[in-house]
Amino acid sequence: MDVSVRELRNHTARVVAAVEAGELIVLTVHGRPVADIVPRQMRSERRASERLLAELEEISAHAAALAVESPGADFDVGLTTDDMVA
Repeated sequence: MDVSVRELRNHTARVVAAVEAGELIVLTVHGRPVADIVPRQMRSERRASERLLAELEEISAHAAALAVESPGADFDVGLTTDDMVA
């Protein structure tokens, strides 16, 4: 949804409600896009360990079928997943 600065000023509650509903807002000045107003990302969904492991196994099977190889050292950045989202 495109929203002008004037419309944002006059209808702030409506624009905020749209963002809360998950809508991306493009803020415009004289019809020119100048900014995106996006919903704040929530922490990624929690998944049961069994589901996560099954999905990783499926990804591994696809990678093997495509002959894709990714050495583990490529992914060793010295951070935990908690460090990456902080």
